[in-house]
Amino acid sequence: MRIGLLTEGGYPYVSGEARLWCDRLVRGLGQHAFDIYALSRSEQQEDEGWVQLPPQVSRVRTAPLWTAEDDGAAHGRRARRRFAEHYGDLARAVCAGDSAGSATAGGIPGDTSEEVADRFGSALYGLAELAREEGGLVGALRSETAVRALERACRAPGALRAARGARVPDLLSVASQVERTLRPLSLDWYEDDGLGSVDLCHATSGGPAALPGLLARHFSGVPLLVTEYGVQLRAHYLGAHEDPEGRTTPAPARALLAAFHGRLAAETYRQAAVVTPGNTHARRWQERCGADRAKIRTVYPGMEASRFAHVGEGAEHADPDTLVWVGRIEPAKDLVSLLHAFAEVRAEEPKARLRIVGAPADGPEGETYLAHCRALAARLFPDETEGVHAVGDNPVSFEAIGGPEVSTLPEAYTAGAVVVLSSVVEGFPISLIEAMFCGRPTVSTDVGAVVEVIGGTGLVVPPRDPRALAEACVALLRDPERRARLGAAARARALELFTVEQNITAFHSIYLDIVSRCPVQRVVVDDAGEPLPFAVPAEAHVPGRWAESGRWAESGRWAESGRWAESGTRLGAGRPPGWAAGPPVRGVPLDPDPYDMPAASDPGVAAVAAGAGALGESDVSGVSAVSGVEDAMASAASDVSDARVPAGEGAR
Repeated sequence: MRIGLLTEGGYPYVSGEARLWCDRLVRGLGQHAFDIYALSRSEQQEDEGWVQLPPQVSRVRTAPLWTAEDDGAAHGRRARRRFAEHYGDLARAVCAGDSAGSATAGGIPGDTSEEVADRFGSALYGLAELAREEGGLVGALRSETAVRALERACRAPGALRAARGARVPDLLSVASQVERTLRPLSLDWYEDDGLGSVDLCHATSGGPAALPGLLARHFSGVPLLVTEYGVQLRAHYLGAHEDPEGRTTPAPARALLAAFHGRLAAETYRQAAVVTPGNTHARRWQERCGADRAKIRTVYPGMEASRFAHVGEGAEHADPDTLVWVGRIEPAKDLVSLLHAFAEVRAEEPKARLRIVGAPADGPEGETYLAHCRALAARLFPDETEGVHAVGDNPVSFEAIGGPEVSTLPEAYTAGAVVVLSSVVEGFPISLIEAMFCGRPTVSTDVGAVVEVIGGTGLVVPPRDPRALAEACVALLRDPERRARLGAAARARALELFTVEQNITAFHSIYLDIVSRCPVQRVVVDDAGEPLPFAVPAEAHVPGRWAESGRWAESGRWAESGRWAESGTRLGAGRPPGWAAGPPVRGVPLDPDPYDMPAASDPGVAAVAAGAGALGESDVSGVSAVSGVEDAMASAASDVSDARVPAGEGAR
């Protein structure tokens, strides 16, 4: 089948989120063809280029979210009136209730939750249809008409209480950020030679990445799969105090933006055929935002277990008195509590040592926090010496991967007998899974998906509790047999649940399930306008080259410039959007990043994450294979020995 992979700020760019996961998924499903539709987040990201792409990637189309020139579209009176109507409905839906889409006391009298959700969806697709007809809405979404519509919605009876005090600068900021999120409306990706030709859209996150999938479903009936290893709405809540330019966002603007992103998330979950969170923590957020439990299937992110095989299967050589912490150094990791806990550990075990391995987070905050932790360690643990004339050392060391003592990531975990995680906010704890692959027992704080990942193979304590953390560490340092049992159980659990193979198998099964239940109904007509039955044969989905002419012959400039990308030509406007144009990018090798996390740990207020952790019910993991569809595809592949991919799916 042909998959439209939708990304934002990640694959196929060298830098960005979840690039390793997407690359492994595409390479692991070589029997399918992939079209990549990528939204970039910065000019630097585009300048760094792409990773080297496998042969099953037929084409790549890109567009920037970080900049957009006015499309220059001259809208007539009728178009302006339609825009004002649709944008006004969108604004009223945003201001009608809470961001999760549920009815509240502040909602518009007489409107139910479903009615407000329908109004938001109708307004969104109305804007999409207008953008398709007019050649874009970038200028209109920034216009005075949009700002006035927001103002009227905020002043209307029953509007969000927090938004009633919004001033003109607040409304301008909201309109600007809403336009940035809705920028995919103005792209030319939704014609029959674009997303309209794929069998399934797979959005690798919510928010702007899922918006093209919503439009492909609206225009062409293409089913949508949404995967979230870090819930976009949660990230917005925790980081909504600044706009993309770094300016502080006032409270009324934050309330409006939270409501808008909540409505968009609810519409995404409502229209998706399947939603795949990466863990129960993300699942609870999705259910709170309106996702149907019947559509949710948990698929854990896959990691390369082979990197840690020589450590997990080798003999034990770790220092039995050493604790190890591995990760990105930032306030959310709460190394201050870890250092205070280690002070209590030293009081019980004088030979104990703590090795902190990692680099500071990007930006001045990470460097400042690292300096603060170094100063605290020097104050808590003065250099130890055997005499007044000897040179001592500190029991706490700060090291970086690639240094003389820790050259590789597996070596970091072999440096100690126990791996510690002290975070106050955590998404999916990648460092814990790496420690489990290495067969190391762990002591962790109860945040995010930690308990789900550990599953009884390690010790878990409350966050911000140095004494409890110290007691758990001492218990494992004093019991080598218990450490060995927990380490072996942890490695077995990681190999069962968190490998690349299980991730690829799960998504392959989900792809087949969705396509079998929600096939795209494409009507092909002849020159006289009469329907052509069987115009799209089943062999069209078989990998290989079997047709180079006819209906599937590809048209468009992207095929002329080689195998890779172009930013498309809008059929309605007769020209591509200027802000979405750009030359092909040369691929570069993808080097594994030890801190690349499919679910990034979002900095922010721990109370928000803790509140979310109390929601929802137990996880439902796993997916069911559709063996009948698999057998049919395998039979078709064997019958067509000289099969070839349609030319419309890209020149090999």
